[in-house]
Amino acid sequence: MAKITAVSPLAPAKFPALPVIEGVKFATVAAGVKYQGRTDVMLATLIPGTVVAGAFTRSATRSAPVLDCQAKIGQASSDGAAILVNSGNSNAFTGKGGVASVEAITAAVAKTCNIPQARVFTSSTGVIGEPLPHDRITAVLDILASDSSSDGIEAAAKAIMTTDTFPKGAAASVEIDGKTVSIAGIAKGSGMIAPDMATMLVYIFTDAKIEQSALQKLVSASNDATFNCITVDSDTSTSDSLIVAATGTSGVAVDTDKDFANALHRVMLDLAHQVVRDGEGATKFVEISVTGAASDADAKIHAMSIANSPLIKTAIAGEDPNWGRVVMAVGKSGAAADRDLLSIRFGDVEVAKDGWRSESYSEEDAAAHMKGENIRIGVDIGIGKGAATVWTCDLTHGYIAINADYRS
Repeated sequence: MAKITAVSPLAPAKFPALPVIEGVKFATVAAGVKYQGRTDVMLATLIPGTVVAGAFTRSATRSAPVLDCQAKIGQASSDGAAILVNSGNSNAFTGKGGVASVEAITAAVAKTCNIPQARVFTSSTGVIGEPLPHDRITAVLDILASDSSSDGIEAAAKAIMTTDTFPKGAAASVEIDGKTVSIAGIAKGSGMIAPDMATMLVYIFTDAKIEQSALQKLVSASNDATFNCITVDSDTSTSDSLIVAATGTSGVAVDTDKDFANALHRVMLDLAHQVVRDGEGATKFVEISVTGAASDADAKIHAMSIANSPLIKTAIAGEDPNWGRVVMAVGKSGAAADRDLLSIRFGDVEVAKDGWRSESYSEEDAAAHMKGENIRIGVDIGIGKGAATVWTCDLTHGYIAINADYRS
């Protein structure tokens, strides 16, 4: 695998202080699944009564762990639960052997943690097509079970990294009826990022009290406006998994509470943005906002066409305000557009209006915006009220260097 030697220039200054979520414990270990000299397995254990919701890749070649989790999410249970994640090997495109690995791991975790196998959720991330040496994972379960702690979430975020250059965490709290409800989440993701449900691997924990169906509804709704609105390279992973667990230990019911819904959304959006900021080789964080489309769905199609264009992403890397490439991306998207109504902005600089270069356009001002780390591209289609915002990064030589020898 390509060696990652530098932290992304777009990374946060430090890992955030995340609240302890009562009812959740974490443990990590170096099992040697692929990597040497670093932790690569994490176990999160959850108290009885914890509610679990999730979203998963819709890839036609999704992995055995994803299929297993999909079958289990939504099952009613008052028992405890566990989430086990390994990095270095995705256990994807591994046939019956992959299914057997999931069965072996979930059975061993269930026995070690004294919970039903149906309440064990696993994820694997890393190289596709290599058999998972699951015996290396089951061999360290006793260590994980005996070394868990409620404040181990940062270590968990580090253990699930692959080509990530920094661990990703986010948190929020909200006061409801005089009591505090807390949310803490971690994520991994850097390449193969074009979610078709959630993204990469994401685990969010809260002490809120909520019914499973209500939590699932919130997760699905926020997912569409966060993880489903990011892209690094237009490639959807076989392993994308988002799991949200609510322990209920705060005693505060939030089934219909808008403040909680907004707080959960903020955590999900923060993590989604961090994934983009850690895009392989990224030097620019890019927000693309499309307005005036025929529908919100059309606006997102246009926005993703812009975000996924290699020509646009390389122009951004080169700090070139090449708005002609934006015109191209809108035209090829397949969504409704009218050339003579199209308007484009780079930051606050209007570069095109009503299908032609703006009379006030300044190449110097547009180029100045492109030199920053945070790039904003605004496009108004001019034919309706549909709107959408997506986020991406630039495409640099670093992306090629990382992925050219990923398996070596």
